[in-house]
Amino acid sequence: MDDAIQTPRKRARPRELAAGSAPALQARGGDEALLALAANRVVIEGVAPEIDGGRFAVKRAEGEPLVVSADVFSDGHDKIAAAVIYGPADAEESWAETPLVFVVNDRWSARIVFDKAGPYRYSIIAWRDLYATWRDEAKKKRDAGQKIELELIEALDLVKEAQNSGRGSKTDQKALQKLQEKLEKLASKKDFDGQYALMQAPETAALLAAAGHRTNLSRYPGKVPVWVDRPAAAFSAWYELMPRSQSGDVTRHGTFDDVIKRLPDIEEMGFDVLYFPPIHPIGTVNRKGKNNTLTPGPDDPGSPYAIGSAEGGHDAIHPELGTFEDFARLIEAAKGHGLEIALDFAIQCSPDHPWIREHPEWFDWRPDGTIQYAENPPKKYEDIVNVHFYRGALPSIWYQLRDIVLFWLDKGVRIFRVDNPHTKPFPFWEWMIAEVRKVDPGVVFLAEAFTRPKVMKRLAKVGYNQSYSYFTWRNTKAELQEYLTELTQDECAEFMRPNFFVNTPDINPLYLQVSGRPGFRTRLALAATMAGNYGIYSGFELCEFLPVPGKEEYLNSEKYEIRAFDWKAPGNIRDDVAFFNRLRRTEPAMRDFRNLAFFNFWNDNVVYYAKRTDDLSSFLLFAVTLDPHAPQGGHFEVPLWELGLPDDGTVMVEDMVTGQSFVWRGKIQHWWMNPHDRPYAVFKITR
Repeated sequence: MDDAIQTPRKRARPRELAAGSAPALQARGGDEALLALAANRVVIEGVAPEIDGGRFAVKRAEGEPLVVSADVFSDGHDKIAAAVIYGPADAEESWAETPLVFVVNDRWSARIVFDKAGPYRYSIIAWRDLYATWRDEAKKKRDAGQKIELELIEALDLVKEAQNSGRGSKTDQKALQKLQEKLEKLASKKDFDGQYALMQAPETAALLAAAGHRTNLSRYPGKVPVWVDRPAAAFSAWYELMPRSQSGDVTRHGTFDDVIKRLPDIEEMGFDVLYFPPIHPIGTVNRKGKNNTLTPGPDDPGSPYAIGSAEGGHDAIHPELGTFEDFARLIEAAKGHGLEIALDFAIQCSPDHPWIREHPEWFDWRPDGTIQYAENPPKKYEDIVNVHFYRGALPSIWYQLRDIVLFWLDKGVRIFRVDNPHTKPFPFWEWMIAEVRKVDPGVVFLAEAFTRPKVMKRLAKVGYNQSYSYFTWRNTKAELQEYLTELTQDECAEFMRPNFFVNTPDINPLYLQVSGRPGFRTRLALAATMAGNYGIYSGFELCEFLPVPGKEEYLNSEKYEIRAFDWKAPGNIRDDVAFFNRLRRTEPAMRDFRNLAFFNFWNDNVVYYAKRTDDLSSFLLFAVTLDPHAPQGGHFEVPLWELGLPDDGTVMVEDMVTGQSFVWRGKIQHWWMNPHDRPYAVFKITR
């Protein structure tokens, strides 16, 4: 790469005297600060995306385009050129280069792609493009009938300078030598037209772009970090279940082998991530009974979140689930069904967790000598105690928790859903996730943090690949459009990937409690089509909704008892689940989260939006009624303008649910939906 200030050639043209003056100052013992300032003559500013001035990484998945843009300009009227340079964070010598293209108003952009998970960086360079300037000015003079003999001499100088630029391949240098010889031969014959034609030729332009001298080469001072994930971080469909409820018998604790028997069923619905709440030994001290009571019976299994007992802690398996050999067999069996196992990483302990005895300094103790239980006043969680991260626990607890994740990584788990990460220090997460990524950059962390927006975004910045979201409580058209616009269009889209869980063991949304089967189908349609990542907690496909009166909690929750289900009971919505997961796999437009766009449907009970690829080969329109009780419909706009069609244009339409094909003529169409029949419509349009 050329230096920012170049030593003048023997035959410097008048326009280059200013650039050549800086080394002269240096020769006289000039001001170093002046030279440093002069080095970046071309302005590069407003670089995007760049998170908090480069403090945190922009996120992309393997093969997912990153559009880089910046304001690039210089003094005077000379043409400038710019490029984005990028590559592995620790190997700048191997960075690639992609030209930036002028957009408008001194804004330039380029699209780059990374093909492997890991840390990367990018920066921007720009320079005065004297060949492009020459080409433009020479054409103007010639078209005006003016002589250009002096310009042709300058052109030959440009070719000679290119040979001394240190840029380009050996083939380029040979081509430059031949170009010089041709120009000199034409000059000797005073064939000005031939010289001009040769210098204006596209082949010459390409050659000088590849090997020409970059005058006043300037560089953006930052090296913007980019973290590239494997595809599962950006696009996944999660199915959550309690392994102990998979036996089909409420009197028998489920095992990993019972889960293996359910794998074909989960594959049939089209999921690719199978997520378990904690699978560790459950404490006996202060164990919870059914429906979160404090009076458990002798056979009550307790909450899986009360981790730890005499059988072990976070690096052990609850004995009734099976052994590590059984777990390994489950991992392999899941792979055979296209499923990856995700585990819950819950940093909390039962009162009889081995750590309390072995490391009392990791816990908070009250003045009377008793341990501090977890609390969220007025709620108390007597079966759980939390660790702390500072005082006597720093750094030993940090290393211990990192090693727990590495332990399960060694067992074949590469996806972790983290319980309540917002109640643990941000520096811990930034350090721990970075440590794990040194071992495997493909590990995925999902932050289960329903908390303040800035806290959720900070967790994403420090390393979380996915984030729980407010989708669960966004029910009206205005709420959905406002929230999805923020997630897909604001800066957070560059570093935060929401996972739209429709329900969880902790959250039985009010909408689902009152909307019946149509409401479950509506929320499924929205989650599966709006987000790159989404998930359901088992029972959703059966439209389970029975609540604790007045609360967003499940009555007879699996968190406190073993349940048994008929997974294909009448009234289920398994076909809907399978349809959307199949659509997600087969339509490329579904793989991009940021390509969501809302369009006009003149009914506030119907949300209407599109997802489409850049080449428009996969262009999907979705209409979803939010009213689970009464039919809704209305007129809507077909976005013909996006296809380059006039308002009276024609598109072919395929109903992706029924497979029927038909034609829409004109921008305004009408659709009607009965929620008891089907509360959603999915159309694929082609020009």
